[in-house]
Amino acid sequence: MTYTSAPHVLVLETPGLGDRSYVAHDGRTALVVDPQRDIDRVEHLLAEHGLRLSHVFETHVHNDYVSGGLVLAERHEATYVVPGDVEVAYDRTPALDGDTFQVGELVVRALHTPGHTPHHMSYEVHRGEHPGAVFTGGSMLYGAVGRPDLIGPDATAGLAHDQWRSVRRLADELHAHTWVYPTHGFGSFCAATQNEGTSGTIEDEAKFNPALTQDESTFVEETLAALDVFPAYYAHMGPANAAGPGSIDLSLPEPADPDELRRRIDAGEWVVDLRSREVFARGHVRGTLSFDLDGPFIAYLSWLIPWGAPVTLLGETTEQVEAAQREMVRIGIDRPAAQAVGGLEFWVREDHDDVATMNRTDFAGLARAMAEQPDAFVVDTRQVMEYAEGHVAGAHFLPFYEAFDRIDEIADGRPAYIYCGSGYRAAAVASAMQRAGKTVVHVDDDFANAAGAGLSIVPGEPPEREPGWTWVASRATVRQFAPTS
Repeated sequence: MTYTSAPHVLVLETPGLGDRSYVAHDGRTALVVDPQRDIDRVEHLLAEHGLRLSHVFETHVHNDYVSGGLVLAERHEATYVVPGDVEVAYDRTPALDGDTFQVGELVVRALHTPGHTPHHMSYEVHRGEHPGAVFTGGSMLYGAVGRPDLIGPDATAGLAHDQWRSVRRLADELHAHTWVYPTHGFGSFCAATQNEGTSGTIEDEAKFNPALTQDESTFVEETLAALDVFPAYYAHMGPANAAGPGSIDLSLPEPADPDELRRRIDAGEWVVDLRSREVFARGHVRGTLSFDLDGPFIAYLSWLIPWGAPVTLLGETTEQVEAAQREMVRIGIDRPAAQAVGGLEFWVREDHDDVATMNRTDFAGLARAMAEQPDAFVVDTRQVMEYAEGHVAGAHFLPFYEAFDRIDEIADGRPAYIYCGSGYRAAAVASAMQRAGKTVVHVDDDFANAAGAGLSIVPGEPPEREPGWTWVASRATVRQFAPTS
């Protein structure tokens, strides 16, 4: 027999962060799970389906985005349910293991599933005797689990064991045909490992999820061994969510003219060009930074920017700036300092002294350059695990999250060839180096093409990695290590 979940579930994708939020309802009354901060998207769904919001549930105090749950619940006079074993600065209904909540015809049961965080809750939702749905946050993901290292190195191994037990509990207690709806796992750095799954049931997870196919010791060992660095901005998300995030303002800030843009750049502020990497290379305002809006914009902007630094957005259209601003508020950058639209001709002063270009090549071009210049300075700006699995022989390892602090390692005069996995991170790093006066060539290509271009690819352990320990630093400049068992 094929079952479907009794509650109707509407999915809200946030691909820039690799997360999902959910609206579940019985046709009249709705609950929301793990809403992002731009709650107008949720309210649009509620209005479109004619639903009254009764409850808002948080699976955990989030580390990768600022929640819109508190404001959403207040606006709709809904019950705000937050895991009970965590201190917050606002009134909420605490959820403890086994607590139940009535949402119209739906029954919600809280299940304590520690592992991603100690206080983590999953919520089973059903109507009548039918298998329903379970909202698993950062516990059971599709073919993976939420990473256990966000609390700190001392807690990591214990939380990995907790994660194995929590996923097993869900599989043991819930019907095999219960639909699984995780918050993380679609490219989110909150996932311990990445998987391509986008839907499934408990029965499906029993076949593929490592917490259900491996014994506990193997699962813990392999989970910890797979952990790479996570974004530096995570350090600010938990405190913001515990304090109680306020409402947001998505109106555009005042426009900046060319003189103001130059003043902000010269003052060391971040002026971010949202156009494509190719267009940026052909011509940009000297001193701006390349963060292509069509790529993983917010994941890397928020990782790299000094927290609290003013940000000015440059886009070809108002829509580009609005989209970037929406992504920024999700991680607590509430307002850009300024914005400008229209393209390069509107952003530079009349003498055009502000225009710069950037040399750009692919891995075939890098291979030719290395053959012609044996001393070519090549920079691998990927993450630790990527570098360890294989890198261009002779490349200098400078992960993107360190690069802004270590620009002085790039020699003056001769070109530095900057590559990453796809070209996105390398564009940001290359633009920062160019801003600092370095000569750079952006290798804008997929790393999978490097070997075919004739480059020698060799494995290599990350620097300063100690035997038997796993690197779980939020920034490589602050190295922390956790035991693997």
